[in-house]
Amino acid sequence: MSVLTLGYAETFRSSAGGGGDHPTTQIGALPVQPGSTKPGPSSAAQELTHLLFDRDDREQVHGGWRRLLAGTLFPYLPDLTPAERTAVSYDRLRLVNSTVDDPAALAHDARRLAGLHEWAGFVDGGLCTLASIHYNLFLGSLLDHDRYGRDLSAFTSMERVGTFLCTEMAHGNDVASLQTVAVLDRATGGFILNTPHPGARKFMPNTSLIGGPKSAVVAARLLVDGEDQGIFLFLTPLSDHDGHLPGVTVRQLPPRTGTPVDHCLTSFDHVRLPREAMLQADHGRLDEDGTLASSLGNRRKRFLRSVNRVTMGKLCMSAGTLGMARSALAIAVRYAHHRHVGGPKSGQRIPVVSHRSHHGRLLHSLANAYAMTFLHRTVMDRFVAHEEAEREEVERLVAVAKGWITWHAREITTESRERCGAQGLFPVNRISDLPGNIEGGITAEGDNLVIWVKAAAEMVFGHQVDPLASDSLPAAERDLTDLRFLRDLLASVERTWQTRARTALRQGPSGDPVGRWNASSGAALEMVSAHAGRLAADAFLEAAGQAAEPATRKLLTNLCWLFLLQQLRQHTGDLLAEQRLTVQHVLGLHQTIDAVLAELAPHMMTLVDAFDLPDEFLAEVPIANADYLDHYRKSATS
Repeated sequence: MSVLTLGYAETFRSSAGGGGDHPTTQIGALPVQPGSTKPGPSSAAQELTHLLFDRDDREQVHGGWRRLLAGTLFPYLPDLTPAERTAVSYDRLRLVNSTVDDPAALAHDARRLAGLHEWAGFVDGGLCTLASIHYNLFLGSLLDHDRYGRDLSAFTSMERVGTFLCTEMAHGNDVASLQTVAVLDRATGGFILNTPHPGARKFMPNTSLIGGPKSAVVAARLLVDGEDQGIFLFLTPLSDHDGHLPGVTVRQLPPRTGTPVDHCLTSFDHVRLPREAMLQADHGRLDEDGTLASSLGNRRKRFLRSVNRVTMGKLCMSAGTLGMARSALAIAVRYAHHRHVGGPKSGQRIPVVSHRSHHGRLLHSLANAYAMTFLHRTVMDRFVAHEEAEREEVERLVAVAKGWITWHAREITTESRERCGAQGLFPVNRISDLPGNIEGGITAEGDNLVIWVKAAAEMVFGHQVDPLASDSLPAAERDLTDLRFLRDLLASVERTWQTRARTALRQGPSGDPVGRWNASSGAALEMVSAHAGRLAADAFLEAAGQAAEPATRKLLTNLCWLFLLQQLRQHTGDLLAEQRLTVQHVLGLHQTIDAVLAELAPHMMTLVDAFDLPDEFLAEVPIANADYLDHYRKSATS
């Protein structure tokens, strides 16, 4: 670790108030950092914050992370090399760990773990990635397999950092075909871990020497007397303070987009592992004589159960990109109020937010950001409460939400960057790195398109669209101000695309499964998209209905109205053809959207104040402050 990094870690420790090498302050007890002198948020903003951030569980899920990740502890650090930035992210990971009273409990607390990603993502994308790997994929996998039979102290103390090795060079989304092998050694009772060819090298794990000694959970194909028993996980030490261990070869990959992480290619040359290295549970136990006992009937199911932590990872990726999208919007909206341009009268200066062409785009993004947040909360509730019989349905729900949220997060951060003009290109303004970081979320824990294709295949015949509640009246008697009517139109769109997908699948070329699916997949993916939008609308409507204050309820209702209208805009042709909409509805849609934008425009600051970004963070973002020009003048003279 560099001197720079060591000094930075010590600064963290003293700032956290713990003192020494291992501060004991629990995250829920961290002191509130001093705020700025700006006026506090309005009562509407406060209630919006309450609704956005898990209501009565807000402090438990979000409060400690928000205080810890305030800008005074996690400042923007210019002029660092990629390796130095990566080392800082590891130091920050250790700081997070030092403030958690029970890291193992954190790995099993889905809401708090996702909350960490939600607040870490916009401050340090590298930290977000490392936390997801160490706590969820690594530590969580250990806990899910015979959790009480293994000493985890080296990992909970971060004496050793954990990583997760699954994807291979030649096996990305088709990880069920991976080729790394763990051969049962009859002589010792242990295993020999081996990479049989270059295509089986583990692709992209953070396995370099940056960050200190590391161990990995490695997905490998178990071979017993030459017979393939399927893929299981094996705890494998990778390095110590002197370097990588014998038989472990690591080659650092070139830098990727976004905040740097030490992504590498990793291979094994007949690395010997003890018997206890194999992670076992009811889905797979190896007897002393080498016989595999399993509660599941086939190798694919055993593999999916072994890597079940990927589902929680999807929730973490969604949460991280949510935080990034809201942060980008908060900065862009503030800058839109600070940035003045020429007005209609000679010598007049008006804020750029005055223009519909500017605030309209940001308001559409705000509507999406609120919908994404409420959807994530609803999906998290289902995930936390689900029973074993609901596993497949909930896993599909998490996958659909992950794709929808992360794709929209990319759109929002890109829009926010553009609305900041050239200022948005400078990393100091904390937007330019976000789209690249979100790209990682789109691909991590299952590439979005691939997991949506899987969901689509299951939903063509295995999903029932909810019955419509607004069919009792003809379309001519319905109005675009009726949010329940608009929600049911989304359900109608979902049903339309499902019907098309079913028809295409039935009429596809006989004896050609790929050809039949190709004929159906386009419509099936449209069905998934409509399904996700409808779920988000349901979550939005429920949240709006829970607002206690009239001003808050009106803001949420209008924002939900805008969200519904923009979701329906691209489907008006189908809805008109099916007589779900009238010509008058379609002709009046643009005017209705414009009226909602005009109603919401004066409240944009309230809507982003509700995102509750720490004052310390915003104070370090030049364009988020009215005196941003002074910041640049000071920088030029320093």
